[in-house]
Amino acid sequence: MSFQRGSFYYRFIVLLISLAFVPFFSEAQTDAHTVLVKSIDSILTSQINNSKIPGAVIQIKKDDQVIYKQAYGFAQKFNYVHKPLAIPDKMTTETLFDIASLTKVVGTTTAIMLLVDRGQINVDDPVSKYIKAFGAPDKAAITIRHLLTHTAGLYEWYPLYYRAKNKQEAFKLIGELPLAFPVGAQRKYSDLGFTILGEIIEVVSGLPLDKFEEQNIFIPLGMKNTLYNPLTSGKTYKIAATSFGNPYEKRMVYDPELGFQFKEIKHTQWNGWRQYVLKGEVNDGNAWYANGGVSGAAGLFTTVDDLQKLVDMLMNKGRVGTQQFISANTINAFLTKDKFDNGLGWMMDPANAFMRNGPEGTYGHTGFTGTSISVVPGKNLSIILLINRQQMGLIDNKEYYNVNLIRAAVFKAVMAFAK
Repeated sequence: MSFQRGSFYYRFIVLLISLAFVPFFSEAQTDAHTVLVKSIDSILTSQINNSKIPGAVIQIKKDDQVIYKQAYGFAQKFNYVHKPLAIPDKMTTETLFDIASLTKVVGTTTAIMLLVDRGQINVDDPVSKYIKAFGAPDKAAITIRHLLTHTAGLYEWYPLYYRAKNKQEAFKLIGELPLAFPVGAQRKYSDLGFTILGEIIEVVSGLPLDKFEEQNIFIPLGMKNTLYNPLTSGKTYKIAATSFGNPYEKRMVYDPELGFQFKEIKHTQWNGWRQYVLKGEVNDGNAWYANGGVSGAAGLFTTVDDLQKLVDMLMNKGRVGTQQFISANTINAFLTKDKFDNGLGWMMDPANAFMRNGPEGTYGHTGFTGTSISVVPGKNLSIILLINRQQMGLIDNKEYYNVNLIRAAVFKAVMAFAK
């Protein structure tokens, strides 16, 4: 009996193995699943063929079954001068992505959940309990809840690396900056708030942020391919490339049209911009230049499978197998809407493209590099969509391609299947 590649028996065994991983559907479900796969395939393939995005990885899970998992296109398509690679780097489902602001929920929010669950902090603690600079009159009312909900009044963004060369200087600088609006008055998405949450995690735990998350989240959940600074890990990974240096962030500093001008920042006082394709270095400038690649706001690299493990834990109300990783009460508290229609860390406003018109209880988050997670507890459904949009470069030297239309189309197709 021959089991050589290409033989009848080899093909028969491969067929049996593949069938073992096909979700079981009724005839009607099979038809709906076929429509779903064709829809997703059409959405993502057309975007790649039209040179809107270089590649993507998607995973859709319903109940306890992954009903679709696929890689599309390329992990790297261009070199630094935007010339096509002779042999582009193909995307795989094992490819690591710079998940950008998904770090805020995958790492930082989960870490805060654990500290709350262990009784080490309370979300209504004043930040000044842990960071003295926040005892100043304008910041004394700021709580951990305000940071988690982007209602602390901190600047949305600030080029910390112009005035800080390491995380301690960055933390100190944020504490000294004035507020942009009164505490609790409105929601303004802020990277600075989650950078400070990273500092709180370090102060309370006594560990560097990356070590706390590795030991308390990633190892216990079996997220073996989730880490900061993968290039220094001693391991070899397939990694999706992002931008050609930091052209958009440089524009944020230089172009008053974007609204990030600060009188104390002179454009030429710092010039450490990277001049190469970013592949394994976090795209986010504050995370890289001022925080050594590790920040509560950005910096994590991971795979679709590892993200699914975290999502599964949340979907199961904190249970992992027979263990209660985080209490159901804590999960529920973080996934309860506030007056701005969002949870603690997680977004819950159905106006967001990646979960548009989702049923009550839907939550998720996005990352600037093109990543997103959408979770629909009422349907026992999750969608993880990872796109390396920055590899296409800036459109007319202005903006990266807006992937919200892709996110909305994918979510709509999945919800049609799950109805």
